Amino acid sequence: METAPRTYEIRTYGCQMNVHDSERLSGLLESAGYVRAEDAEPDVVVFNTCAVRENADNRLYGNLGHLRPVKDGHPGMQIAVGGCLAQKDRDTIVKRAPWVDVVFGTHNIGSLPALLERARVHSEAQVEIEESLVTFPSTLPTRRESPYAAWVSISVGCNNTCTFCIVPSLRGKEKDRRPGEILAEVEALVAEGVLEVTLLGQNVNAYGSGFGGLADAPGEVRAMTEGGQSAFAGLLRACGGVEGLERVRFTSPHPKDFTDDVIAAMAETPSVMPSLHMPLQSGSDAVLRAMRRSYRQERYLGIIGKVREAIPDAAITTDIIVGFPGETEADFEETLHVVREARFASAFTFQYSKRPGTPAATMDGQLPKEVVQERYERLIALQEEISWAENRKQLGRTLEVLVAEGEGRKDEATRRLSGRAPDNRLVHFGAPEQPVRPGDMVTVEVTYAAPHHLVADKPVLDVRRTRAGDAWEARQGQGGQKGVSLGMPSIGRPAETPAPVSGCSAHP
Repeated sequence: METAPRTYEIRTYGCQMNVHDSERLSGLLESAGYVRAEDAEPDVVVFNTCAVRENADNRLYGNLGHLRPVKDGHPGMQIAVGGCLAQKDRDTIVKRAPWVDVVFGTHNIGSLPALLERARVHSEAQVEIEESLVTFPSTLPTRRESPYAAWVSISVGCNNTCTFCIVPSLRGKEKDRRPGEILAEVEALVAEGVLEVTLLGQNVNAYGSGFGGLADAPGEVRAMTEGGQSAFAGLLRACGGVEGLERVRFTSPHPKDFTDDVIAAMAETPSVMPSLHMPLQSGSDAVLRAMRRSYRQERYLGIIGKVREAIPDAAITTDIIVGFPGETEADFEETLHVVREARFASAFTFQYSKRPGTPAATMDGQLPKEVVQERYERLIALQEEISWAENRKQLGRTLEVLVAEGEGRKDEATRRLSGRAPDNRLVHFGAPEQPVRPGDMVTVEVTYAAPHHLVADKPVLDVRRTRAGDAWEARQGQGGQKGVSLGMPSIGRPAETPAPVSGCSAHP
C-alpha cells in the first residue's frame, strides 16, 4: 500500500537572507519527497531563526513550547531548528527543548533532509553545526515563493565588525559568487517569467572583496572592473543587460563601500530601480565610532545628496538604532538632524538590543529602558511626519505598478489590488475591468497618500499582461502557494516583537 508523502512547514524569522534560505529549505525538502502542508498539521516543522534581536531566543523557545503537546499527539512528527540562532546556541537548543529532532547551522542548510532521516532512524536528536560554508547556498534546490520577483544571493557572510552585530560570527567572512554564476541564475529566472530580482548580501555593495586582491580574482571579475569601476557597479550594469529583466533592486549596502560609480550605475541602468536602502544606524559621529561604523554624518549625507542629484525621484529608506550604549541627548539630536536632512521615505527603527557575544553588550553607558523608549517615540513621530510629507509629493503622479500578491491587508474589504511602484512604494489601486494577475503591470494615477502607502482610486490607465503574470497563472493551476511581498516589507511602527526586515548587518 502506497503511503502519503510526509508534509512540511517552514517558519521564518529575520532578514531577506533567511527568507531566501527558507526557499532553499523548501526546495531541499521537496526534492527529498516532502510536500508542503496545506490545512493539516505538518509532519515536519522547520524553524529558520534569527539571532539579531534580544527577543529571538524567547520567541523560539516559546514557539517550541507550544509545539510540544502538538508533537506528543502527532506520532512521527519532527521539529528542526536552523539559522543564526541555531548556529549560536548549538547544543543549548536540545538541552532546553529535548523534543527537537534536528539542529543545523547557517553553513550547512543542505544537510536538513539527511539529518531528518538520521533522527528518524536513530530516534535521537541530530545536531550538526559547521564552522564554515559547506556548499554555496545558491547551488541548492530552491522553491521560489514568487513567480514574478526573486531573491538572488551574490555573497554570504560579512567582513565588518560592528560592535552591536552578532551576524559576522554566525554567517562567517564574506564569500562572493562569480559574476557568471549570478548572471546565469538571473537569466534562468527571467526565462521562468521573473520580472524583478533583488540582489542580496550581508554587505551587498562590498561585492568583489570576497575574491581577495584584484590580481587574484577570476578573469570575469577583472573584466567587470575595467576602467576602475567597482565589481558591484559592474554587476548592476551586467544585470541591466539581461533581456526581459525589468526591475533590479539590492539590499543592504553599507555607506563605507558606497562609491560614486555605484550611483552612476544606478542612474544609467534603466532596469535598476530608483530606490535605495542605506542603513544610517546613528547620526552621531561619536556613536558611529563606538559602533565601529567607518563613516560619519558628513559622509552619509554626502552620499544621500549625490543619489538625489543623480536620481531625483529615488525613494531612500534606512535603519536606525535608538539608545546605543553611551548615546547622549545631544547624540540623539544628531540622529534627528540627519533624519530631517535626508528626508527618508521610510525608516526601520529599533531600540538597541543587547546581544551576548558582541562588544556593545559589555560597554559602559547602557541606557535605561524609559530613556530609550522616549527617544524612540520621538524618532517615530518625526519619521512618520516626513514619510507622509514625502508621499504627498506623489499625488497626481502616474506610476507603473508591478501587481503583487498579499501586499494589502485590507484589499478584500476595499476591493483594491496592490503592488509596488518603481521606487518600491506600496500602491493600492482599484481593480480594473479587465482581469489582472500578480506579475502584470498596471499604470495608475496616485490620488491619496498615507505615511506608508499610496492609493490610486481613479480608473486604471493601462494594464500590461506579462510573462510573469502567465507564470503566476500557471502556478495556480498546479496548486501554487501564495507569493511573498516584493522588495522591502511593510514599514511603520514595529510590532511588539519585531523581526528584522533588512540585511542582518544593519540591525541590532
